[in-house]
Amino acid sequence: MPDPSVPPLTLVLLPAEYAVCRYAQVPPLPHSTGLVSLTRTDDETSLVCPVGDVPTGATLVEPGWAAMRVAGQLDFALVGILAKLAGTLADAGVSIFAISTYDTDYLLVRTAQLELAVGSLRQAGCRVM
Repeated sequence: MPDPSVPPLTLVLLPAEYAVCRYAQVPPLPHSTGLVSLTRTDDETSLVCPVGDVPTGATLVEPGWAAMRVAGQLDFALVGILAKLAGTLADAGVSIFAISTYDTDYLLVRTAQLELAVGSLRQAGCRVM
C-alpha cells in the first residue's frame, strides 16, 4: 500500500529490449540511443545496451531485459529510493538488475516479468509511463 507521506516516484519505461553482457576486456561502446552502461572491475567487464547493438566478443549475453528509468534527478541526500523499488519488486517475485548514474537509477527486469513488475510498482504508488 502506498505511503501518503512519500511523493510518488515516476518511472519511464524505455522502448528497447536490452541485453546484459560479460566481456573479458572492455568492448567498443555501441553508438546506441538510450541506455548504455559499462562497468569494469578487477574481475569482470559488464555492458548493458539495446539487444540489437551488442558488440561482438562477449563471453556471455543475456537478452530479454526491459529497462525503466526513475524520472528526474535524484539528489544524493535521498535515502531508500532504490531499496523501495527493489523491495516492491522482490515482494512480487521479480528479480532486477539495477544501475545507478550520477542523476538517477535504472531498473532492468526480465521482459517476461514486465507486466507483473509494472503492476506491482503501480500498486505501491509509483507512476509508470
